Amino acid sequence: MMSQRWPERLWLVRHGQSAGNVARDAALRDELHRITLDGRDVDVPLSPLGLRQADALGAWFARQPEADRPDVLLSSPYKRTLQTAALFRDAGGTAGDDPICPDERLREKEFGILDGLTSTGIAQTYPEQAEFRRLLGKFYHRPPGGESWCDVILRLRSVLDTVSLHYAERRVMIICHQVVILCLRYILEKLDEEAILRIDRTANVGNCSVTEYRFDPAAGRSGGLVLARYNDMLPLADAQMPRTEAPDPVVAARG
Repeated sequence: MMSQRWPERLWLVRHGQSAGNVARDAALRDELHRITLDGRDVDVPLSPLGLRQADALGAWFARQPEADRPDVLLSSPYKRTLQTAALFRDAGGTAGDDPICPDERLREKEFGILDGLTSTGIAQTYPEQAEFRRLLGKFYHRPPGGESWCDVILRLRSVLDTVSLHYAERRVMIICHQVVILCLRYILEKLDEEAILRIDRTANVGNCSVTEYRFDPAAGRSGGLVLARYNDMLPLADAQMPRTEAPDPVVAARG
């Protein structure tokens, strides 16, 4: 009889609203070419609302039975995700005492020369890239110095190998970014380009939303992870927190 390879539970959580999300909304509202932010994307912190969202998410999980709380916390190394993870843990959201484990493979999709530009800014500054993206689609288009969705998927496959190797039968939460969550769905559910882009068009992944997989021994020859819920905002709704999300205006939304 084969041993279980996967965690009992796997949660994918998008970070709370960031200062970048707020700046993006302002840039789109004012029809600017560039999102107004100083410094690196990796250093963008949570907004004041994002801090409250992360705390509310942790408090909601703290009220659940121990078996319904993660005992492993993995995070993108970006400031906004690590802040979300720390606030979640400090609010009692975890059932274990393992430290937060940052993993650079969970980082945001890299936008290269298009980072920080709105759709208008891309069209004006790099019209050839806007055309390449139109022809190739967002799944395959790789801007100079950046990544395509396929590039993100490649690094995430090794993340899931690590999860199955080190955290089998555990309860794992990954705190990351919108594109990372979608790309993990692509891998875990064996989707194709059309299917994952259809999901992407249906709704943006909300800040501090919860996507959950549960291990099912009947899924495949040795069992597998089965989607239980996607983009669930109940923890924030329960705390009467406003829903926030940051759609990709065309290419370079920092999310």
